[in-house]
Amino acid sequence: MTAMSPTAYPSEGASLPGVRVVLDARPLQEPERNPTTALYLERLLGAFAAQPMAGESFVLVLGSPGDDPSGRFPGLVLAGRRRLPPTRRLRAATLALDPFLLRGAAIGTAFGARREGAAGVVYHAVGGTVPLASGLPLVATLLDLAAAELPAVYQRSPAERFGQRLRARILRDARRLIVPSAASAETAARALHVPRERVRVIPLAPTLPAPDPRLRARSVALRERLGFPERYLLFAGRHDARKDLRTLFRSLALLAAAPAPDPEGPWPPSLVLAGMSEADGAALERTARDAGIAPLVRIAARLEPAELAALMGGARAFVYPALTEANGLAVIEALALGTPVVASKVGALPELVAQAGILVEPRDAERLAAALATLWSDERIHRRLAGSAHARARGPRRSWADVAAETRVVYAEAAGAVGV
Repeated sequence: MTAMSPTAYPSEGASLPGVRVVLDARPLQEPERNPTTALYLERLLGAFAAQPMAGESFVLVLGSPGDDPSGRFPGLVLAGRRRLPPTRRLRAATLALDPFLLRGAAIGTAFGARREGAAGVVYHAVGGTVPLASGLPLVATLLDLAAAELPAVYQRSPAERFGQRLRARILRDARRLIVPSAASAETAARALHVPRERVRVIPLAPTLPAPDPRLRARSVALRERLGFPERYLLFAGRHDARKDLRTLFRSLALLAAAPAPDPEGPWPPSLVLAGMSEADGAALERTARDAGIAPLVRIAARLEPAELAALMGGARAFVYPALTEANGLAVIEALALGTPVVASKVGALPELVAQAGILVEPRDAERLAAALATLWSDERIHRRLAGSAHARARGPRRSWADVAAETRVVYAEAAGAVGV
């Protein structure tokens, strides 16, 4: 098993032992704060619950107040729950305080684990917070590396800088670090100085419904219900500093001022922004008005997964301008639905897009405009790239059962229950 390749099972015939996992599940209680982390935990725990294994159990660390999400995973073997005091009001100081609170929450979680069949106990930290010296082997999943790659945005205050330095120091001592892409593995090794032999690449799986023969009809029906044009580009995701939406809007303004490449085709391109909060949608509407492209932009904020899949599957192209991107889940979703992609040449995106789209440097409005115009109006290139995307969608589909199985290998490694 190499540090820069996807995690593999132990050798054929070897049995994988179950371990007890202490898991910070607070993102499940407030999914709007970090939707990707919450979705990752939702799907990972769901896959664990669907295929329980002997000796495996979980201790969920939860916030107070807050609902207990464990009822959503009826097959999950729970060894306990730990409640932490609320830290949300502390904002930037949370990064510095949480490691100490999480250490306290881990005390006593190993009690009785061996007697109940566990081969060991590990602490799995997902997202931005990690425990300090909990006494348990630490497995950390990094879905986002924005703090390391955009320090001017995410390390502005002394508390944020201290919290990030403390987090990086803890991660360097982690027994295993899970990242979703080879690019993220390289960044973690370079920026956080994590030893490469401790890094494991476990790519994410699509979360939207798989394409089926009815996708096209659902896409047309949804588009007509929302009043969207027949041909449109689509962006789906949060509106935050990781995304390069201002450059996207500038590129649309350039296209609106340019002559149509095909006099008989629709022009200029229309853009649908989907899958965000109502507040984000309203902010983007204001930004589009300021950029002079309001007539070209449609907002579809909160959508059900099946609706988002229909909208994504019917798009002319999926557009994902970013300044940093560690996991590429939105691009994974688009390609799994057979939609070609225009994306920034950063992080995980080049390895994900490959031959199914066009990559451009971030903050380059002219090149992004040229890429959008090509996929919008050049039928030959669009057929080729869409064909690659459809071939990807028809191929073997990675599942969250795969993600869970590979994560269990990492748990066993970290607990010292299997060899590397």
